[in-house]
Amino acid sequence: MDGKPLSNVRNIGIVAHIDAGKTTTTERILFYTGKIHKPGEVHEGDTTTDFMVQEKERGITIQSAAITCEWKGRTVNIIDTPGHVDFTMEVERSLRVLDGAVCVFCAVGGVQPQSETVWRQADRYRVPRVAFVNKMDRMGADFARVVDELRTKLKANACPVELPIGKEDGFKGVVDLLEMKGIVYDEASEGKNFTVGDVPAELKDEAELARAELCEKIADLDEGVMEAYLEKGDLTADELRGAIRRQVVAGAFVPVLCGTAFKDKGIQPLLDAVVDYLPAPTDRPPVAATDLKSEAPVTRKHDPQELLTALVFKIASDTYGRLFFVRVYGGVLKKGANVFNPRTRKRERVMKIVRLFADDRTEVDELRAGDIGAIVGLKDATTGDTLCAEMKPCYLERITAPQPVMFLAIEPKSGADKDKLVDAMNELAAEDPTCQVRQDEETGQTILSGMGELHLEILVDRLKREFKCAANVGKPMVSYLETVTAPAVKAFTFDRELGGKRHAVTLTVEVKPLERGKGREVKVARDVLNELPDPKLSACLEQALMDGVMTGVLARYPMTDLSAAVTGMELVDPEVSDEIALRGAAMMGFREAAEAAAPEFLEPIMKLEITTPPESVGEVLGDLNARRGTVLDMEQRGDMQIVHARVPMAQMFGYATAIRSLTKGRASYSMEPDTFDLAPRAVREELLSR
Repeated sequence: MDGKPLSNVRNIGIVAHIDAGKTTTTERILFYTGKIHKPGEVHEGDTTTDFMVQEKERGITIQSAAITCEWKGRTVNIIDTPGHVDFTMEVERSLRVLDGAVCVFCAVGGVQPQSETVWRQADRYRVPRVAFVNKMDRMGADFARVVDELRTKLKANACPVELPIGKEDGFKGVVDLLEMKGIVYDEASEGKNFTVGDVPAELKDEAELARAELCEKIADLDEGVMEAYLEKGDLTADELRGAIRRQVVAGAFVPVLCGTAFKDKGIQPLLDAVVDYLPAPTDRPPVAATDLKSEAPVTRKHDPQELLTALVFKIASDTYGRLFFVRVYGGVLKKGANVFNPRTRKRERVMKIVRLFADDRTEVDELRAGDIGAIVGLKDATTGDTLCAEMKPCYLERITAPQPVMFLAIEPKSGADKDKLVDAMNELAAEDPTCQVRQDEETGQTILSGMGELHLEILVDRLKREFKCAANVGKPMVSYLETVTAPAVKAFTFDRELGGKRHAVTLTVEVKPLERGKGREVKVARDVLNELPDPKLSACLEQALMDGVMTGVLARYPMTDLSAAVTGMELVDPEVSDEIALRGAAMMGFREAAEAAAPEFLEPIMKLEITTPPESVGEVLGDLNARRGTVLDMEQRGDMQIVHARVPMAQMFGYATAIRSLTKGRASYSMEPDTFDLAPRAVREELLSR
C-alpha cells in the first residue's frame, strides 16, 4: 500500500452481463487516473485488461485481470471480470476477495440474465455495490427503466444519485443530485475536460423531485441524518454523502450513476462514488475463519498487526512460473517467509511477491492486510487454500466451483505428445476449477469438461497455442450426471485371493437421495469406525465410496445429490480384512446399492432470455417447444419482446444460427446454467444405448 493507511484502500470489482461495457469502463478509469496515456478499445483488441490472445481476437474478457490506480489520494485495486456465463467462476472467486463492486448495466438491455447471476454472487459474499448505467448514448437508452428493473428484478434498494442530461445521441452529461449541479463533458478532450454549472432549466423540476426521493430514502435508513431531515426537510451534500456511504457499506443501499464509457462521459463521478461510497478493508467486518485444531469459529481483523491470514483465490501461469493470486486479510505476507497451508498441513516458502497491472508484474517485498497481489514458490496450494501463521492455524471458507455442463474427448496426435498433453491439461485444471480432466476407463479417452462450448473452445485453443500440444479433439457433448431416486441398502462380501494372499470382509452400504443441488456425501458410521483395526482405514473407505460415486452406475457419468455410507462391517481378522478388502467391498457394495436405488440421469437445464421482434415471437416459441423448452414469462422492452425460458442444454447446440434464421437476424439471446433436472425416458434410453 506504499505507506498509505488501510482506510485509503478500495478493493473493487467491475462486474456485469456480457457486452455491458465493463472493460471499456475499466479502460477509461485507467485513463482518467493517469495509469495509461491513451484508452484502448475492445473492438481494436488493444485494451489493458484483455491481454490474452483469445480475448483480443474475440473482443471478450475471459480471465479476470487485476490492476491498481490512484484517485484523490486513494489506492484503488480493480479486478475486471468476464461477463460471459462460461467464465462465471472468474467472477465468483473475484467477488470472494473484494470489498466492493461496480455493477455495470446496459442502458438499453437493462438487467440481463448474467446481471442477475453476478448480483446473486455479490449477495452471497455480502459485497457492497454501486450501479453504473452505461451506454446512455445508445438508441433506446432508458435510465428510469433500468433503475426500476434494479428494484423489481434484483430487489435492490436502488436510487439515482445522478440524472442524465439529454438522451441517446443528445446525451451530454449528468446532474449531480447531491450538489445539484450539471456536469457537461467536452468530447474534444476525450472527456478529460467538463463544465460544472447550474442544473439545466428543463431538468430542474425532475432533479428536485429526484433529490427529494434520495433524501427521503436515506433518512429512512440512516438515523444519523433522520433528525436533520425532519427539521430542515432537506440534507446538505456532505450529510447525504456520509449517510450514503454508511448505508452502502451496510449493504442497505445502492446508489445509481449513469454515463457512456465509450463516449468518455460520467467516469470521473463514478470514480468519486468508488472512493466516497464503497468500503475500505477497515469498514468490512472481521473475516470469519475456523480454527484448525479446535474447529471453533474465529475471526481475523483487517489489520497488519493481526496474525497472517490470506486466501489463494486464483492460479495462473506466466514467465514467472505458477502465480498464486492472494488476498491478504490480516498480517503481513513477506518475501522469503514460511507460510502454513491448513489443508495440506504443510509449511511452504514464499519465493517472490509481485504486484499486478494486468499482464505486467512488479516485484515487491511484502503484501499487507488489505492488499491483493500474487506470490511465486508454492508447491501444493490450490484455489481456495488459506495461508496462515503456523502458531495459530485457521482456514477460511473455500471457493466453490459450479459443476461443468459440457465435455469433449481429446487425445494426442502421437504417442510422443501424450505426457505433454496430460501435463498441459493438468496445468489448465489447476488454474481453472471449472475445467476438469478425467480418464474414461472403458474407452481410454481423456475427457475435458467445462462450462460450455466457448469455454471448451478457449481451453483447446490454449492447449495448442500456449502449451504447443498437438491434439485430436472430439465434438463438445453435454455432461450429464447420475443420481438415485430411492433409498437402498446392500451387504457385499469381498473374498478373493490376490498374489497368494486372501483378502476378505463384508460391508453394508446404504445409499439414499438428497435434495436437488445438495451434491455428494460419503461417510462411515461411527460403529464401523470403532471396529476398524486401524482408524486410518476410514479414509480408504471414504475414498472408495467417492470413487464409486464419480464413476456412476448407468453410463459412467459422475453421480450427485446422494448420500453413500458404510453402515455395517463383518471382519474376518486384521490380516485378511485389510485395505484391499475394505476398498473392494466398499466400491462394489456401493455399486450394488446404487443400482438398487432407482438410478436416473440428470440433464443440465439452461435459463434462456431471448430478445426478438414481436412479429417473430410465434416462430421463436414454436422452436422452443420443439427443443423441449418451457416458457417462464414474456415482457415488452421498448419495441422488442423478451422471452424467458428454460431449455435442456442438449437442445441448444447451433441455436445461434437457428434463431438468426427464424428472425432474419434481428433476435439475440443469452443463457446461463440454471439447474440439473431428471432426464425424460427418451433421453435415458438414448444415453443407455450409446
